[in-house]
Amino acid sequence: MKLNSKNIIKKIKEKFNSIRVKLFMTLSITIAIIIIALILINSIGLETYSLYSKQAVLLRAYNAINTYYNGNISNSEIEIELERLSKRNNLDILIKTETSIYASSRNFLSSLTSADINSKGINSNILFSNENVKITRTVDKQTDLSFILLSGTLDNGYQLYIRVAVASIQESAKVANKLLIFISFITIFISAFISLAISKRFTAPIEELNKITSKISELDFSHKYRITDSEDEINNLGKNINVMSETLEKTINQLRNSNIELEKDIEEKSKTDEMRKQFISDVSHELKTPIALIQGYAEGLVENVTEDDESRKFYAEVILDESNKMDELVKKLLELMKLEYSKSSFTRTKFDISELINEVIRKSKKVLEEGNIEIKFNQDTAYVFADEFYAEQVFTNYFTNAIKNVSEIDGKKQIEINYEIKEDKLRIKVFNTGENIKEEDLNRIWNRFYKVDTSRNRENGGTGIGLALVKAIMMNSNNKYGVENKIDGVEFYFELNLIQE
Repeated sequence: MKLNSKNIIKKIKEKFNSIRVKLFMTLSITIAIIIIALILINSIGLETYSLYSKQAVLLRAYNAINTYYNGNISNSEIEIELERLSKRNNLDILIKTETSIYASSRNFLSSLTSADINSKGINSNILFSNENVKITRTVDKQTDLSFILLSGTLDNGYQLYIRVAVASIQESAKVANKLLIFISFITIFISAFISLAISKRFTAPIEELNKITSKISELDFSHKYRITDSEDEINNLGKNINVMSETLEKTINQLRNSNIELEKDIEEKSKTDEMRKQFISDVSHELKTPIALIQGYAEGLVENVTEDDESRKFYAEVILDESNKMDELVKKLLELMKLEYSKSSFTRTKFDISELINEVIRKSKKVLEEGNIEIKFNQDTAYVFADEFYAEQVFTNYFTNAIKNVSEIDGKKQIEINYEIKEDKLRIKVFNTGENIKEEDLNRIWNRFYKVDTSRNRENGGTGIGLALVKAIMMNSNNKYGVENKIDGVEFYFELNLIQE
């Protein structure tokens, strides 16, 4: 529950911190402040402004009446004009002459029957005054009503009194305030929706840009800003972010490709250096003995250690034999290095493995006859899909190894070559009679320069890298290989992709 509460609080904070909410609140508060200011201004200033306006109306009425009596119009026409002026401006007008009185209102007439106005109990304060006119705000104690009263003398000597009720001004202010408050509620309600719509319109593209830039920070350039027809700042910003995204994507892809190439180059260089060091180490290790032999026999020839031709011929044959072994060793080492460091490429073709095996046996016929070794191989044609050159190398190494290690069992030296089909693979097995390989040596024989029989002489011992070469070839071709001890001998095997006819 605590975790959920924290998440809820976090989401609420995120909402209130969003631009949309801030913009909405700003617009709403601004509108509310404007409305409150209008109400205050209307409450405080409307009455004052209305009083000032009414004073101006009274002065204009005084000037108009003065003009009537100064003109060449009859008394009946003057009364008509006074009636119009009274009704149009909601004024009470009273004019006193020596012989008559004109009054637009009986109430006003009864309030001013005495020459001394103040004697009737009218309290007043002066709002405006000059030599002809005085305007006062009065309160009639009899009626408890407030008025603005103009009292003055016309050019012809008549006494003029004009008044307007203050209550009407105050009522107008109250009505205006009520109307303004009512309009304010409607305005706030409408403006809230308008503010929400405006904030959503302005913040939606900003939120979209925020999501896009967030994706860009995660190196995801798949999101693009939807460009509109408008040419405002947000649209231009969206265009620039799209351009930036495309540029960054291209640059990062180029950097990635360059980095991959650099890693490959470094790896390649590292492998090359490692291969070179390994090659030098192996060559220096294995060439010590043949170089020493060649050097010794060559020095013997130079110094005429022996004088008969047969001995010289033996020396020369030893030098030639050791040179050939060195050449074979170097070639096999180079091939092994290429395979172990992925420098060799396989060219797979369809060929008959039986034909390849028969050719290897034919080349070894003299050795087999000299060793009195019996060969058993009577398999039919079997087509495989593999690199023929490397397949021949694997079989040749197995076959040569079998010849070197075959021994007599029950009066016979025997090498058997058989096939075994395993699903889509053809397993070629090479068996030779003889002693089993020790269990601890079964895995070691695949290492370079490892020899099970350490007492074996150089003539029959080989280079010690034949099986290491087999291992490298088979691992590169993703096929199985191995060795098993049998009751009366040892069997090596390897697999190739079989083509079913």
